[in-house]
Amino acid sequence: MIVRDLATAEQSNRRIVSPDGNWESTRMLLKDDNMGFSFHMTTIYKGADFGMHYQNHLESVYCVSGEGEIETLADGKVYPIKAGTLYVLDKHDKHVLRAFEELKLACVFNPPLNGKEVHNAEGAYELNADTVSA
Repeated sequence: MIVRDLATAEQSNRRIVSPDGNWESTRMLLKDDNMGFSFHMTTIYKGADFGMHYQNHLESVYCVSGEGEIETLADGKVYPIKAGTLYVLDKHDKHVLRAFEELKLACVFNPPLNGKEVHNAEGAYELNADTVSA
C-alpha cells in the first residue's frame, strides 16, 4: 500500500514549480510507484494564460476549486472550468489554459511522469525526465 500526505509532499522534492511562473505541481504518485499512471495536485496561478501540447502523454484533469477556461486550438472551442469540471486531453489536444482565479486541479497522466518534468518549448513533457526520489 502507498500512503502519502499532500502537506508533507508539498514540503519535499515532489513539489515542482514551473520556470515560467504559471503553475506548481505536487507529484503524489509517479512512474516509480508502478501503478501505470501518475497523480498530481496542481495549482495554476491566477492570471496564467499559456499553451500546452502533451504529445507524449494523455491527461485527465478534475477541477477542485477556482475558475478558468481551456481552449482547444484545433477547433477554437473554449470550455469553462470551475469546481466539479473534468476535462480529458484524450487526443493529445493542443490547448491553452487560462486561470481567471487560482485553479486547484487533480491531474492523472498516462504514461506516468517521472517527477521532475516541466513543459518543453512545445508545451509537452518529455518521456525521459529525471526521477524524483522518494
